[in-house]
Amino acid sequence: MKKLTLGIVAITFLFTSCNDDNSDEILDQSAIDMSSFYLYTNADSEEPIRIAEGKSVCYSMVNLNRLLNENKGLNKIMYDIEYNTRDFIKKKPGNGNGGNPNNGGNTPPKVDNLGVVNIPIYVHVIYSNSQQNISSAQINSQITVLNNDFRKTNSDANQVPLEFADLAADTEINFSLAGTYKYANSRVSWGTNDAMKVAYPPVTPDTHLNIWICNIGNGILGYAQFPGGPSETDGIVISPQYFGTQGFVSAPYNGGRTATHEVGHYLNLRHIWGDGRCKKDDFVVDTPTSDGPNYGCPSYPTKNCRSNDMTMNYMDYTDDACMSMFSEGQKSRMRAILQPGASRASLSGN
Repeated sequence: MKKLTLGIVAITFLFTSCNDDNSDEILDQSAIDMSSFYLYTNADSEEPIRIAEGKSVCYSMVNLNRLLNENKGLNKIMYDIEYNTRDFIKKKPGNGNGGNPNNGGNTPPKVDNLGVVNIPIYVHVIYSNSQQNISSAQINSQITVLNNDFRKTNSDANQVPLEFADLAADTEINFSLAGTYKYANSRVSWGTNDAMKVAYPPVTPDTHLNIWICNIGNGILGYAQFPGGPSETDGIVISPQYFGTQGFVSAPYNGGRTATHEVGHYLNLRHIWGDGRCKKDDFVVDTPTSDGPNYGCPSYPTKNCRSNDMTMNYMDYTDDACMSMFSEGQKSRMRAILQPGASRASLSGN
């Protein structure tokens, strides 16, 4: 691996499963602290263990590890995306000294002028039986959940404990159904190597979120592609029984929160435990550190890493009925990725 010089900041990528030739030279960008940045995680070993224990999981981090291995240069692209995200958040008014010469700032503040952003969605339903051929009503129920969760109009928003209530955010992101495609296919399960996307490619992925609904298998709820990945596989995949709130749905993941979780990844959110132990970070200031996912409906408070876990956050692994919030810090990350010039700016018409 080449040595990466970042001015006063020395970065060591934690490539737990990569080859030495996966890294590219990264230019000096020391104005923003990137010392906590990482890409590879231990998900390749940890998620199969959880599956073997009968737990349902999201495979987004395993998918990220795979894409990093397969796409030379993706680590540099994602580094730059993260740098720009931190730059935007740091220089937002109220977040430090951005734009104020008296406090050391020498550039204008980063202002979020987008207003409410609408993201159009194409849904691809791939089915081998009548149950998997989910109805329009089931699809529409999922769009409703996404809008409620991202706009903080969900009926369970009042379940957030007082400790975190002021952090619960209206992300000012809406979703609309742009179209549905249906494909009959005898394949029983599709796995997590993007075979469904090769068979049925995304439609205008730069301007639309593509969602593939198909049986993934092995207790995997869904997985997403983070910003920066290949356009021909961009989007999220969800098994049909975990999509929406009516029709062919399976408890305890019958509240539409799998899609909320995966769209969070698609918009650049990590799991709240950072896919590591207490010293791992999800890059969000206001989500407490944790040493692993929570399942079921944990009682409050659930303490890890000397702080109470935000178990009700959509980016944990709790049951759908026990998720109810994004944080303000997570909102900032998602909106940063939609700003003009950012990786997903075209979703917001910029």
